[in-house]
Amino acid sequence: DDITWPPYPFIEPRIDAVTMTWLGTTTILFDDGETQVLIDGFFSRPSIFDVVLQRPVSSDAANINYVMDEYRMRRLAAIIPVHSHWDHAIDVGAIANRSSASIVGSESTANIARGAGVPEDQIIVAGSEAYEFGQFSVRLVPSRHGPIGWRGSVPLPGTIEEPLAMPAPIQAMRLGAAYTVVVEHPLGTVMVQGSSGFIEGELVGVQADLVLLCSYGLTSLGREYAEKYWQEMVTTTGAKAVIPMHFDDFTRPFGEVVPFPRVLDDIETTARWFESFRDTWDTGVKLYKPEFGRAVTVQPPPPSST
Repeated sequence: DDITWPPYPFIEPRIDAVTMTWLGTTTILFDDGETQVLIDGFFSRPSIFDVVLQRPVSSDAANINYVMDEYRMRRLAAIIPVHSHWDHAIDVGAIANRSSASIVGSESTANIARGAGVPEDQIIVAGSEAYEFGQFSVRLVPSRHGPIGWRGSVPLPGTIEEPLAMPAPIQAMRLGAAYTVVVEHPLGTVMVQGSSGFIEGELVGVQADLVLLCSYGLTSLGREYAEKYWQEMVTTTGAKAVIPMHFDDFTRPFGEVVPFPRVLDDIETTARWFESFRDTWDTGVKLYKPEFGRAVTVQPPPPSST
């Protein structure tokens, strides 16, 4: 509430519009009225005690059923996790089994899907090509996870080498490959960055109207790192608008949007940095707050009236 950015402009969805619905962390539902694409799949919410005590966890069937019904996921064509950590990929298999959606991701993500019994013909191990789902064209661009662990390490590194059956502790859900996901549509292009890492120069040539930008961990990495991250994600792509993502405490119940404790991350400090970076490098970029569960159009936002 202390961040004074407006919410992303709401335009009444039309038949020819693409909508985006943020469902916490970087779980985002895209819908053009014919086809739906889901980035990540994180509706089950293991508690902080499950995480710390390394308790075996499973997907929450009741919660998944509720979310898929509430947000009308009846035309789901693809589920695309940005990497294989539990806060991005724990539910991809359960969601795919309730739909005909393909899962596109790393071999580690494929093994999460296999462990859930997803048919092999619904699993796509990502390559460099674009994947077409209706009018959506999706590319998974190689990236890195933010070095937000102890002494600059990456949390839960490594790969998932065999099908991962649930229940399993979240520590079994290893990173695998990390991606920047570019969702292109004739009505607009959105880039989703699900972790505060980057590969320098990897996004040269990528254009985006809107960047959904992971902010978690930037305060621990420092302002200089955050500025370089902004340049790689926003300046390089020529984005017109930025919405921060993944600032919310993912050990809270689904739908409860609460920032992480300041000792772990300070979204207010990050917001001030983003304003400064925008004013230095990209003065035309608009900064917006996300609104949980509200479908908004992903077409380039209308020009400001001021």
